[in-house]
Formats: sequence, C-alpha cells, structure tokens
Amino acid sequence: MPEKKGHARDVAVNRRAYHDYFIDEKFEAGLVLQGTEVKSLRAGRANLRDGYVRVDGREAWLENVHINPYERGGYVNHDPLRPRKLLLHADEIASLIGKTRQKGYTVVPLRLYFARNHAKVELGLARGKREYDKRQTIAAADAKREMERALRR
Repeated sequence: MPEKKGHARDVAVNRRAYHDYFIDEKFEAGLVLQGTEVKSLRAGRANLRDGYVRVDGREAWLENVHINPYERGGYVNHDPLRPRKLLLHADEIASLIGKTRQKGYTVVPLRLYFARNHAKVELGLARGKREYDKRQTIAAADAKREMERALRR
C-alpha cells in the first residue's frame, strides 16, 4: 500500500524506553545523516534500544543508536554506532540542559521516522521507574510471616 505524501513513516520504535521510563514530555528533532545511513534507514534497519541524547555546549548528539550498515554499501559504509548530530534550536537545547540538570530527566529517543523526506527523531524527557528485585521483597515478607507464626505459638 503506497504511503500518502507528507505522512510520517516509522523506521524504529524504542519500546524499551516506554518500559523503563515515565515519559513526561515529547518533542521532535531533525537528524543529520551521512553517506549510506539514509539508504539503510529507508530499508528500515535501526535500533534505538540503548540510545540517549548528550548535550555538549550548544549542540545535541544522539549517542549509542545502531543504524545497520547498508548491505550494498561496500567499503564506503558508515560506522553503525557513531554519534549523530540533532537539529534543535538554541532555545530547545537550553531548555533541555535546564531540565536534565535541575529536574533529573534523561533524554531518550522514542521513535525514528521519515516525515516529508526528512529523517526525524521523537525524543522524550523521561524519569526512571524505580526497579527493585521482587525476590528480596517476597523473601523478607516470608521471613516476617514466619517470625509472627513462631511468636504466636
């Protein structure tokens, strides 16, 4: 089925981010791609699972996002894990710096897609979910229950 002109087409979705974080705010950024990365993304080969955003001065970089090498790229293929520059306004970057430093947010990529023939990334300001080992909690509850039973006897 042909896609309608002007509509977004998902390349990759980061389901792990929705599982590990509470997403408080979403925004989009452009993505600077080089060489065969565009062809590889058009083929739908990217992994956002361990990705995050690093802000250096006045620039934002997408780190640890794996874009597979283009299968017909030969020796001119790109580095799959290289940092990629995000296209954001200076005000947006300043806002990101403030929210990550003051409120403790993490910026994670949620979705990579094409919109009007441009590569875009949907970013989320995320708070971590508190994860704990349930086995320890269950073991502590069992021990407490056994102590109460022993005291009743």
